[in-house]
Amino acid sequence: MKNTHLTDTYFVNLELSKPILHGLKDAGFEQCSPIQDRALPIALRDRDVAGQAQTGTGKTASFLLAAFQRLLNDKSETKKYPRAIILAPTRELAIQIHKDALLLGKHLNFNLALIYGGTDYQKQLKTVQGNVDIMIATPGRLIDFYRQKAFSLDNIQVMVLDEADRMFDLGFIKDIRYLLNRMPSPDKRLNMLFSATLSFKVSELAYEHMNQPVMVKIEAEEVTSGSIKQFAFCPANEQKIPLLIGLINSHKPVRSIIFVNTKRSAEKLADYLAANDHPNALLSGDVPQEKRQRLLADFQESKVTIMIATDVAARGLHIPDVSHVFNFDLPQDAEDYVHRIGRTARFGAKGEAISFICEEYAYSMPDIEAYIKQKIDIQRVSEDLLAEIIKPKPRPRPPRKPAPHAKKTTRPPKRGPGTRVNKPKAEYK
Repeated sequence: MKNTHLTDTYFVNLELSKPILHGLKDAGFEQCSPIQDRALPIALRDRDVAGQAQTGTGKTASFLLAAFQRLLNDKSETKKYPRAIILAPTRELAIQIHKDALLLGKHLNFNLALIYGGTDYQKQLKTVQGNVDIMIATPGRLIDFYRQKAFSLDNIQVMVLDEADRMFDLGFIKDIRYLLNRMPSPDKRLNMLFSATLSFKVSELAYEHMNQPVMVKIEAEEVTSGSIKQFAFCPANEQKIPLLIGLINSHKPVRSIIFVNTKRSAEKLADYLAANDHPNALLSGDVPQEKRQRLLADFQESKVTIMIATDVAARGLHIPDVSHVFNFDLPQDAEDYVHRIGRTARFGAKGEAISFICEEYAYSMPDIEAYIKQKIDIQRVSEDLLAEIIKPKPRPRPPRKPAPHAKKTTRPPKRGPGTRVNKPKAEYK
């Protein structure tokens, strides 16, 4: 962790128990980030917090540490479960929160459950039926288990909503309200909400389901981090792949994410990179969950150092040491540009964001520059940047399957000479 983005507040000076401090020390955390410095003292005094801060600034540790401490303070002789629920909009974010909880809570005797859709249904169901202290979940699967009466919400002491703005974007708010309305009243639990933006809708949700929350806003001086060097090229469509491979060869990224807009573009790019000695992982919306987790693990462990992703990976992934983000295709939404390049320069590190203003998506750049309130430096596409590339072998096409229950079609009988043909009525006069 770099010290450039930290405050002068040390975790040892906060009201945290020794096992929590032990976990922080093992993880290498000593000083608070701005959101931790502002939010933790409030939450540790059992006051509700609605926090706004940019991604990658330590929001996860803020609510995990407060939740841990609240549960440690519970001295009830007979404990009823589950005791805390942390809700995340995506399975990737839920997995990351669970990973951080295991790291920071390694010296705590808490049982954690990770609940999300797409895989391990029976295994997760069995887990929630046990004595779980903290559930980390996406809303859909959690509601599914709740309706089966696999667990109760009557004993929740801590409720956390992470990336609340994203909950609205993905249409989860009805699910969130369904769960919150079945928990103890807001004054009987600690409530924490964190979001990249505290919009009117998010603020309304906070006041409706929290107990007089304290609003904590960490205003960024810039929409995008000043630690990210941003520049762009204007290649012709046929130059995009040679330029990308040339930049990878010259920049030698420690770990890079390449964003594209479509699955087809992602597959084509993956084939070209692999053919030119650049192994890569491809992450798109239809990749099965188990394979997604394996690909992310390989990327985090540097078994592969290049990930090609559609916008499914733009939020909720907390992968350290991503040195470069390439916008092979410019996003069609300016806000997605910020989320994409936010995968680099995390926790005080530096990074580079390189965008291609191509013929197909060039119209997005004026909106992006207006949104981030700065001009992006455009560099010339010189011949030495364009790599000589090897074309990949075409992917084999899967055999076409007949449509299920398809009716057999029969050809109409051939008409011989003198066969009567009925004419349309319009022709009879």
